[in-house]
Formats: sequence, structure tokens, C-alpha cells
Amino acid sequence: MIRNASRLAATSVALFMLTSPVFAQTQPSASHMALAREVALTSGMARSFDAMVEPFLDQLQQMNVTRPEIKNDLDQVVTMLRPELDKEKQKMVDNAARAFASRMTEAELKTISDFYKSPAGKKYVETQPGILDDVVRDLATWTQQTAQFVMSRAREEMSKRGHQLQ
Repeated sequence: MIRNASRLAATSVALFMLTSPVFAQTQPSASHMALAREVALTSGMARSFDAMVEPFLDQLQQMNVTRPEIKNDLDQVVTMLRPELDKEKQKMVDNAARAFASRMTEAELKTISDFYKSPAGKKYVETQPGILDDVVRDLATWTQQTAQFVMSRAREEMSKRGHQLQ
């Protein structure tokens, strides 16, 4: 009996907290979400989703290399799947928009949107994939060099303390 009363009390407190305005999350306005979606799209984020989806279709179409008799049917299936994948991609754009809207004000999103619409913002989005390729390439080299530096310096310092590291 006491256990049931405790459960009821705990459930009541939890429900109160969930319905209380202090604990309830406010939903962004339609204009806030529209700006967030615009930022997600104009920032080039949707292009990233395309880059993830296309390999799926490419892999599917590679089946016609090993089974040429299914090429026509496979091409039709890929054509049929594209609109469905676009809907899936739109779900990710919506998720990104919600993430932006939950972390940034409408005014901040407006400023960012204006930037992405500007010539400099358009140039940024256009050049970003190449820049990221360069950064990733440089990061691999830097990571290797930094790892070697850390081990070399650690060996040197440990040697001063009478320890040998392999």
C-alpha cells in the first residue's frame, strides 16, 4: 500500500513537472522555424545530406555490373527511389532546422541568413567543400606529426626522470 502511494506521488510529481510552464519546452514560432530551415539550406547543409544519399544509389546501380540483365529494372527502381530519398533528406533538413531554432534566436538566424544570401556568404558556401577537403588532408598530416612530437617529447622528459619509453 505504501509502495503504491509512493509510486502515485512520484508519478504525480513527474506529470506536474512535465506540464509545468517552467519545465515545458517552448516551441519555436513558424517564422523562427522558417529562418532556421533557410539557414540549414543556404548554409550548404542539404548538400551534405545529398553527399550521403548518392553513394547508396551508386552502390545499388553497381549491381548492374555483376548482373547486366537487371540494368533496366534497376535504373527504373533508382529513378523511383530518388523522390522518396528526397523526402528523407527533407526530414534531415527539418531536424537541422529544429536544432538551429532550439539553440539560436530568431534575430541571430536572420543575421546568419542574411550573410548566406550575401555575395560573401554564397562564396563561402561554394568554396566550403574544397576548404574542408584541404583541412581534412592537412589534419591527417598534422595529427601524425603531433603524435610523433608528443611521443618524442614524452620520451625526452621521461628519460630525464630515469625512465625509458618504447
